[in-house]
Amino acid sequence: MTVSQDFMEFACELFSGLGPTRARRMFGGAGVYAHDVMFALIADDVIYIKAEGALAEALEAEGCEAFVFTPKSGDPAEMGYRRLPEAALDEPELASHWGRRALNLALSKKR
Repeated sequence: MTVSQDFMEFACELFSGLGPTRARRMFGGAGVYAHDVMFALIADDVIYIKAEGALAEALEAEGCEAFVFTPKSGDPAEMGYRRLPEAALDEPELASHWGRRALNLALSKKR
């Protein structure tokens, strides 16, 4: 898993409709944060957003696969994140729509 600095900056700009965002490197990838909560992750220059329940179903209907992590000494595991729809990569307003839903989910989990 890798992530470039340019792509981290791109992701933060893409989600700028959510207010101030920041990306922080972690475990070879990066987490994307707003309001001090991680709502997205970047792995191999692909953006995944936090998704459960109805949001996960909506993303699955868009053809967005789940993020699966395979540790060196274990079985693959889904981490509760799904790929951001391709169309959202070119439309910050659409990215912010999906990102806001993921952020709301992350904020509800924090409480």
